[in-house]
Amino acid sequence: MPTTATAKRHPHDDAPDTAEAFRRLAALPPGEERDELRDRIVEAWLPMADRLAGRFRSRGESLDDLRQVAALGLVKAVDRYDPALGNAFESYAVPTVTGEIKRHFRDHMWTVHVPRRVQELRNRVRRASQDLAATTSGRPPTVTEIAEHSALSEDDVRTGQQALDSFSALSLDARLPGSDDGFSLADALGAPDPALDTVVDREAVKERLAALPERERAILYMRFFGDMTQSSIAEELGISQMHVSRLISRSCGRVREQVMGDAEA
Repeated sequence: MPTTATAKRHPHDDAPDTAEAFRRLAALPPGEERDELRDRIVEAWLPMADRLAGRFRSRGESLDDLRQVAALGLVKAVDRYDPALGNAFESYAVPTVTGEIKRHFRDHMWTVHVPRRVQELRNRVRRASQDLAATTSGRPPTVTEIAEHSALSEDDVRTGQQALDSFSALSLDARLPGSDDGFSLADALGAPDPALDTVVDREAVKERLAALPERERAILYMRFFGDMTQSSIAEELGISQMHVSRLISRSCGRVREQVMGDAEA
């Protein structure tokens, strides 16, 4: 007869007595019968996984998602549990499921990726700050006080404090502190500098400009760098304005064709 996985109850209402089921599971070879028994054990312990998931509600993740993560941790616990070691399954499953939920928060809930060590510092600093809040007369605890309470260095405390704001991102539409005119974070963002394109163009034509005849180089310099008019250039060089215009057009056209040819090559 198949072993019933939910017969006897332990101190927790959601902790079924599955000791015999686990012993039978360990003895069964891979196959359909073993898979069915494994599924019944997992189903019997799902209420415990749901209870553990409920401890982490209101932390920015939906309870349904937390239940799924807890169920995944429960499956891992069932697959890895060895009844021959003599330990109760609950004592093995609880830290396994809880660890899976914490891992989910660590790997998927942080908006900014933060190393595990920094995440742990953040948690220790947060707990220490909460413990000290009742003893500091309404003021926030100092870095030194937090360091002494949590047995951390002051540098580690500062690192943990910086990570306190890394768990969730602030909307770009959020108003900046102290701003009364609706100025938001988005308004403070920079934009691409159009001068960067100019730098690229200048570097591209530099070699070709240097190869132009001296008079044409002088005319282009006066026109585009000296900001002189064509009539001023003509007067400076003692030639007609029409001639200056033709030289500028011819020089620019030649440089453009050479640069485009270089780009295609």
